[in-house]
Amino acid sequence: MRILLVSDTHGNQTALLKAHEAAGSCDAVIHLGDGEQDASLLEAVDDQIQLFQVAGNCDLGSTAPRELICTFGKVRLLLCHGDRYGVKTGLSRLIERGQSAEVDAVLYGHTHLAQSVEQEGLLLVNPGTLAAPASYHSYAILEITESGITATIHPLL
Repeated sequence: MRILLVSDTHGNQTALLKAHEAAGSCDAVIHLGDGEQDASLLEAVDDQIQLFQVAGNCDLGSTAPRELICTFGKVRLLLCHGDRYGVKTGLSRLIERGQSAEVDAVLYGHTHLAQSVEQEGLLLVNPGTLAAPASYHSYAILEITESGITATIHPLL
């Protein structure tokens, strides 16, 4: 399974559509908040898309959940925006939440900084941001296979 992972689009729908096109064929899209309406645009563009999303701290009035656990095959993912776990000052609370939820990976946003690391048995992935005025726009591709999960960060060119 191949999944496009984005976060923090903050209204930059042009960049989101560009990332969707650049990612190529994907089985699903995950939007990690701060751009709920942007994520809905993808459903309008591609009616075959399987969209998962959580609300971010800037998605005021959102009805999307703030946190979601998804299972793809044998892989369990925790989706969250990250602000509630203080990700701008460290990942320890995010790791604790991932371990308590018994997931394989935690996907988060909020910092606008792309990162894919393994810590304490968890894969932690932040796809970065697609919003202006950031100087570096990025998204991630998750690959889920029988042997597990991998993530790669891609610059939006």
